[in-house]
Parts: sequence; structure tokens; C-alpha cells
Amino acid sequence: GVEIPHNKGLLGHSDADVLVHAICDALLGAAGLGDIGTHFPDTDPRYSGISSLRLLEQVMGMVKEAGWRPVNVDCVLIAQSPKLGPHFPRMRDALSPLLAIPPDLIGHEATTPERMGALGREEGIAALCTCLIETA
Repeated sequence: GVEIPHNKGLLGHSDADVLVHAICDALLGAAGLGDIGTHFPDTDPRYSGISSLRLLEQVMGMVKEAGWRPVNVDCVLIAQSPKLGPHFPRMRDALSPLLAIPPDLIGHEATTPERMGALGREEGIAALCTCLIETA
């Protein structure tokens, strides 16, 4: 949802927004609705280049239809670079209306892999996300 300037980009079938994809997976998993790859397969041309925020909108529709709503979300981003912390306020502001929760209930942490492995070589970024949902 937030573009972060860097000399390297991320590749993906959609817009490759690692954070939003992790949030989608956390919500779908918590609601027992499968995962992002099941609902938005990379073999489906409808999702080529799509904004991950649009995917999150659809996921929120599925979660609501199943009778759930998010209470909070917490995510850890793992990247050697760029530094992600300065972008967290904009990330929360972009996610809050879609998740229908206040920005202060969207947690973000960032860490580096200390130059270990593929992430340490700046070959990608990883995100881990958990969420609490309750009946709507």
C-alpha cells in the first residue's frame, strides 16, 4: 500500500506488497478461509499487477461474510534494507480504513537478518503477521 523508494524492487504476480499479503494470509487463516494463493492464484490473469490493497478489500469481504471482524493486526517485516520503520505511520494510515480498526491497533516491527541468508543478501523481504478476530 505504501511505495518505499529503494534501488531494488520486488517482483510478484500482483504488486508484490509483502506486508499486505501477510495480513491477507493472517486474516484468511484466522477465519478458516484458506490462504491468499487459493483465492488469488498467480495463474489467474485477473490478479496480474493488482494492488494488494484491492486484494485486502476482497479478503475483508470474505472475512465479514464468514461472520468475523479483525480486532488487531501485528506484523514483523524482515529486510536487510531499506529501513522500514520510518514508513510505518503511512502504512498504518493506509491499512486502518481497510481493516476497519484504529491505526494504533496495527502493530509493525522491523528487523534485519544481520546479513544472513537470502534476506541478508537483499534478495527479498519477508513479513510475518498475526491477527485477532472476533465474531462480527
